[in-house]
Amino acid sequence: MEEVVIVGAGIAGLATAVALKKVGVRALILERSKELRTTGAALALFANAWVALDTLGVSDKLAALYAPFESGYMTDVKTKSIQEVHFLPNSRNGALPRAVHRKVLLEVLAEELPPNSIRFSSRITSMETQVEHGLSICIVTLDNGTIIKSKVVIGCDGIHSIVARWLGLRPPVYSGRSAVRGLSVFPKGHGFDHSHAIQQFVDVGKRAAFFTLNDKEVYWYFGATCPPKGVEKEADPEMTQREVMEDLAKDFPPVYLDIVKHSDLSSLTWAPLMFRYPWDILFGNLARSNVTVAGDAMHPMTPELGQGGCLALEDAVVLGRHLGDSFSKHGKLVSQCVGVAIGRYAKERRLRAATLVTASYLSGWLQQDGSSRLMRFLRDVFYGVLLARVVNGITDYDCGKLPSVSSLPSCASESSI
Repeated sequence: MEEVVIVGAGIAGLATAVALKKVGVRALILERSKELRTTGAALALFANAWVALDTLGVSDKLAALYAPFESGYMTDVKTKSIQEVHFLPNSRNGALPRAVHRKVLLEVLAEELPPNSIRFSSRITSMETQVEHGLSICIVTLDNGTIIKSKVVIGCDGIHSIVARWLGLRPPVYSGRSAVRGLSVFPKGHGFDHSHAIQQFVDVGKRAAFFTLNDKEVYWYFGATCPPKGVEKEADPEMTQREVMEDLAKDFPPVYLDIVKHSDLSSLTWAPLMFRYPWDILFGNLARSNVTVAGDAMHPMTPELGQGGCLALEDAVVLGRHLGDSFSKHGKLVSQCVGVAIGRYAKERRLRAATLVTASYLSGWLQQDGSSRLMRFLRDVFYGVLLARVVNGITDYDCGKLPSVSSLPSCASESSI
């Protein structure tokens, strides 16, 4: 019997476990892989993510390793025009965007948890709920036959979430775009003098970006409406790298091609970009009784606004905040409060998640699709007038603070599950 079971040890799962620890509840994380997964190599975390990390108590550890971004540049490959976006500090803590290694982020979060909080090689085969002594209990069965009963189950198991499927959410859909991601290493230093900026390049049906992580490492991204050739045959990384350099991105600036050339092939990945229809988030079952979802299990989205990981961190804090308010001073889950807390969490996250899924998809559509005069005009307006407002409006968000263990309110009844 567990207090809380979290399915998935990605950003959302680990951050949620940290949030729950801070409100006095230990969670068991079930991860199907043998170790922490680091697919994607790196990611940009915008100001709203740093507010969440500050609440979780880990922002200082990461900020000491990575410099903030003060601006971003968008270059039109055809016209060579450049638009600049200045990032505004978050109004709560003055945070600016920073790029981080995904592995480092996961490790920093995992270090905050008690020993044995993560059970690796644990693949869920089924879920069900039953009533025991008048109370709802979730039963999780693993592929090795282990049966775990839990008072709360939180699905943080990605775009193909078993928990989301159990809740009845429809599967994510293909956006029509695919992406290659990689980490490039320059042993003698990359020498970029614009290390505090995000560089992006757009062309019809294509979008690329890169940003520095430190003096020797650069993260890069390439998205297109057509996937690299041979991916259906699981092409090796070297073939995918060559396809990007010699075909898909051949007209992109030499500086970008040189970065792709220096890729650490072990970090290079290709994937179709999936998203959940926003109306499924607005009206679907994000929670049922003592079960809910967070991160990509709730709101998979395309990466144009860089908000996937940011929203996962927000989810963790908001969920911890609502569940924290349902715990007694002794750290026990109170039966009358758990379902209400989860319902409030889902209600709070619906509109923001659906809005950002929509904004990310439309941003990608404006950036990549179509070469007509109307689309070029819309792109110019978006880059020149709206992009900065959209990004700064999205990232100036406060996900709230967690209640301290000593100040947790008691429910009307102290009887616990």
